[in-house]
Amino acid sequence: MKYQVGKAGRIVVARFEDREDVIENLHSIAEKEGIKAAAFYLLGGMREGRIVVGPEKDEIPPKPVWKELGESHEIVGFGTIFNQDNKPKVHLHGAFGKKDMVKVGCLREKSETFLVLEAVIIEITGVNAVRELDPVSGLTLLKL
Repeated sequence: MKYQVGKAGRIVVARFEDREDVIENLHSIAEKEGIKAAAFYLLGGMREGRIVVGPEKDEIPPKPVWKELGESHEIVGFGTIFNQDNKPKVHLHGAFGKKDMVKVGCLREKSETFLVLEAVIIEITGVNAVRELDPVSGLTLLKL
């Protein structure tokens, strides 16, 4: 285990409108505000989304299993933002629900808001964590 201790910096509260790109908006806020490290919460609705729901097998490198949202879903999500190659990189896991069906996974592609989605971004100061490509797993992982 590796860890660093930082402090909470600025807090950004954002509202994403219908059909806006969630991941792109998070990147945009982080870039505009110079946020290099943060944790964030999401709450609201998503119209479209493509999520990874786990690896096919417990092997490295993992082969992802993809699921599409394809229609409106409620979402509650948590994620982090750390720089990769001096640009913000979002890592977001969430629960996506519609009627009596719930999908849980890592949102990586297609991220369109349905109606409204709220984001609370908490900047982390005093750490020098970044994301780097791990050649063994093929994933972009946190480096401390």
